[in-house]
Amino acid sequence: MKVSILQFPGTNCEFDTQYAFEKLGCNTEIVWHKAESLPSDTDLLVVAGGFSYGDYLRSGAIAKFSPVMKAVAEYAKSGGKVLGICNGFQVLTEARLLPGALKRNEGLHFISKHHHLRVENNDNIFLKKLNNGDVVNIPIAHHDGNYYINEEGLKELEANGQILLRYTDEDGNIKNPNGSVESIAGVCNKEKNVFGLMPHPERAMEAVLGSADGIAMLKGFLES
Repeated sequence: MKVSILQFPGTNCEFDTQYAFEKLGCNTEIVWHKAESLPSDTDLLVVAGGFSYGDYLRSGAIAKFSPVMKAVAEYAKSGGKVLGICNGFQVLTEARLLPGALKRNEGLHFISKHHHLRVENNDNIFLKKLNNGDVVNIPIAHHDGNYYINEEGLKELEANGQILLRYTDEDGNIKNPNGSVESIAGVCNKEKNVFGLMPHPERAMEAVLGSADGIAMLKGFLES
C-alpha cells in the first residue's frame, strides 16, 4: 500500500506519520506542497499535522491555496481516500472537503496531552477495525481544535453517520477538552472517503510512549 503524506511550510508531523504507516508495512512518500500532482500510485493521502504557514490568518486558511491542493481536491472527488490529522483536518475544512470549521479552543490555551475518544461510527474504512462504543487513548495537541458546525449541519452529520469520534473519559463518558460542538473529535464526508480528526493516532503507535491505540485506527486503511 502506498501512502502519500503532504508537507507544508510549518508541518511537523510528517515524519511521525511516515513512521506510523511504515510500521504497518506501507510504502510512503512525502509530497511537498508545491507539487502540482500526487504520486500516481497513491492509495491513501494523509494531510499531516503541524502549523502550516505558522497558522497565520486561520489554521489551514493559507495552506488551502497551495498548488498541491487542486490535486488533493481532484483525488478526493474521484473517490481517493484522504486523512487529515490535526492541522490536516483544519486544512480539509478550509478547503471545503470536510464540513464544519475549527475555532480557537474554548479555554484559549494550547492543549497537549493524551485524551480518550469514543468510536461513534465504524461504518467506514478508517475505523472498521474498531467497534462502536470502543474507547481509545490518543494524544491531542492543538490550539484551534474547537470543532464548530451549525445546527442544520450537525443534524446532517448525525443522519449520515459522519460523526466518527467524540472526546470522552476512559469510561466513555463525554469529557470535552476544547469546546467542540457535541464533543466531536473527528468527522468524514458523506461519501466516507475523506476523514479528519484533531487527535494524533500517528503518535499512539508504541505502548512504551503511552498508547498503541493508533494502530487499530490506522490499520483500517490497509484493507481497502
